[in-house]
Amino acid sequence: MPGQPLALGPRHDSGVFRMLRWAAMIPGEVEQAMTTLYDTLGVHAHATDDEIKRAYRKAAMKWHPDRNSGAEEVARATFQEIKDAYAILSDAAQRKVYDAVYAEQMRGWEAQRARQQQAQAQREAAARAADEAAYAEMVSVAIRFADEGHNRDVLFGVLLGRQCDPKRAAQIADSVAALQASRREAAKAASADMAAAASEASHASDTDQAAETTASVHTGDAVGKDAAARDIPGKRAGHTSHASNAKREEPATDAHPAGALGGLWFQFLNGLRF
Repeated sequence: MPGQPLALGPRHDSGVFRMLRWAAMIPGEVEQAMTTLYDTLGVHAHATDDEIKRAYRKAAMKWHPDRNSGAEEVARATFQEIKDAYAILSDAAQRKVYDAVYAEQMRGWEAQRARQQQAQAQREAAARAADEAAYAEMVSVAIRFADEGHNRDVLFGVLLGRQCDPKRAAQIADSVAALQASRREAAKAASADMAAAASEASHASDTDQAAETTASVHTGDAVGKDAAARDIPGKRAGHTSHASNAKREEPATDAHPAGALGGLWFQFLNGLRF
């Protein structure tokens, strides 16, 4: 009659109550609970009526309280869940409603899960950014003190004084100290290389200068020899001319005393004649 509640049998009453409870669940409870109807019977969501019936009989026999002596309470609760699941899934209309509710609840749950995951990702990203910023600040402090000449232990103490985690402080101090040592070694090696290069350049310059000096000396000797060679014919010609002149002058010189003596004899003879 109108106005009177719909009379349902135990089977339908249990199934409707279970569906109402499902619809009232918050999304956070859906994933585990809404999978129990099909999963409780051990069938997939698209199972046929025969598959659902066979699965129900198998599960009911397994979890019947009379077959679980000593674990009757657990068996009874599980057996009741199996009956409730079968009550809904074996009825086409209730199964259709259940699938619709299931789909709606799952969409809501997935949306909420996506929001939760996004919020969690944002929190994690913010935490990582803050951690990286703090780490970078501690590294900067350690490098500054290392540049001032402080050793690893001083760096470690400074970081601890700035509320740095001891494990992280030790890691940063070790890394920065090793970095500074490496830089110093690299600077020494670079300085040694520069000194060696300068020495080699100076040696090369001295060698080039000596070579130029030697070449200049050899060039001067060659020029002198060439000039001397060119002067030899002139000198020879001069000596020849001088010798010729000497020869030409020599008879005149020799003839002069003889002529003078002859003149004296001529005068003497002339005196005898007179």
